[in-house]
Amino acid sequence: MRKKRIGVLTGGGDCPGLNAVIRGVVKASISTYQMEVIGIIDAYQGLVDKNVRPLDWGDVSGILTQGGTILGTSNIANPFKWPHKDAKGDLTFSDVSDDVVDYVDKLKLDVLVCIGGDGTMAIAHQLSKKGVRIIGVPKTIDNDIWGTDITFGFNSAMTSAAEAIDKIHSTAQSHHRVMVVEVMGRYAGWLTLESGIAAGGDVILIPEIPYNLDVICDYVVRRSREASRFSIVVVSEGAHPAGGEMVVSKVVKESTDPVRLGGIGHKLANDIETGTGLETRVTVLGHLVRGGTPTPFDRVLSTRFGVKAAELCYTGTSGVMVAVRGSEIIAVPLSDIGGKMRLVDPDHYLVDAARNVGTCMGV
Repeated sequence: MRKKRIGVLTGGGDCPGLNAVIRGVVKASISTYQMEVIGIIDAYQGLVDKNVRPLDWGDVSGILTQGGTILGTSNIANPFKWPHKDAKGDLTFSDVSDDVVDYVDKLKLDVLVCIGGDGTMAIAHQLSKKGVRIIGVPKTIDNDIWGTDITFGFNSAMTSAAEAIDKIHSTAQSHHRVMVVEVMGRYAGWLTLESGIAAGGDVILIPEIPYNLDVICDYVVRRSREASRFSIVVVSEGAHPAGGEMVVSKVVKESTDPVRLGGIGHKLANDIETGTGLETRVTVLGHLVRGGTPTPFDRVLSTRFGVKAAELCYTGTSGVMVAVRGSEIIAVPLSDIGGKMRLVDPDHYLVDAARNVGTCMGV
C-alpha cells in the first residue's frame, strides 16, 4: 500500500503561528502516521498555478518561533472567483475550481489541510462539496471564526497590541494628551477589547457597541481635569458611531473580502479634538500586530492544531475544521461555519470587567 499523501496550504492574511501549525502537521504526519506532505505555495494560488513542493522533516525544523509562513499566502486567490484582466484590461472573474479539483487528483492528495480564516474556510467548504477531502485549521488575529473558542494568532496579536499601547502611555502622560490607538479586527472587537483591557485603555470602542461621541468627549474632559490629565482611546478599525457607518479605506475588487476598513482613528481623533479642545494624537497599529514571533500560548495551540489535523487526515476524517472547546481540540463540520462570525456579545463578561474598572465603552 502506498503512503497517504496530504497537502497543506496557508490562506488569507498572515499571522504568528502559521509556521508552528505547518510544523505540527508535517512532523506528526511523518513521525506518527508515516504520511507524505506536499506544501501548496501561496494559498489556493498554488493549486491554480501548479506550484507545490514536498515538505520533509528538515523543511520545518527551526520554524516553530518564526512569524509568517514558509509557504506564502494570499487573500485574493479564490478558485471560484479567479481574477484576471480581459483583452481591454478590465478586471473579470472566472471559476477555475474544476481545474483545482483535477490538480488535487493529479497530486494524489488524500486530504488537503487548509489553514486560514473565514474566507479560507468558505473556499475549503466549497471545494469539499466538489469532492476534495478537507481539514480546516482556524487562523486569524480577529478571533472571529465561529465554532472555536479561540483561533491561533489572536494571542500573539493581542500581546503585540497591548505592548504598543503600553508604550503610548508615557507620551500621553507627559504631554497630557488624548491618544487614539486604532487596532485591527475587522467586524469583531475581540482584539481591541482584550488588548485595551490588558493595557489599561481608558476608552475602548468596538464594532459591536456603536459609540456616542458626546459620551466619549465628556469622559476625556473629566479625566483631563483630574489628576491623570490624559486619556488612552483604543478603537477597533470597525468601530462606528450609533447610526453611522464604518470607515472604509479602500475596496479591493479581486479579494475574497473586498472591503478594507481603516481610518476611524483619524476621524475619531479629529472629532474628539474638535469637541473638547484637547490635544489629540492618533497611532494606527496596522500590520504591526500581524508580525513577529508567536507567543508561547500560540506556539502550543498551533502545535496542537497541527497534530490534530494530521490525526484526522490519517483516520480518514474530512469536511471538518479543528477547533478548541474548553481545553479539548475537537472537529466541527465546515458546513456549520459558513456565513457565521464569532462577535463580541455586548453583555460579555470581558465588557463587564472593563466597565467595572471604569473603562468607557462609548455609551
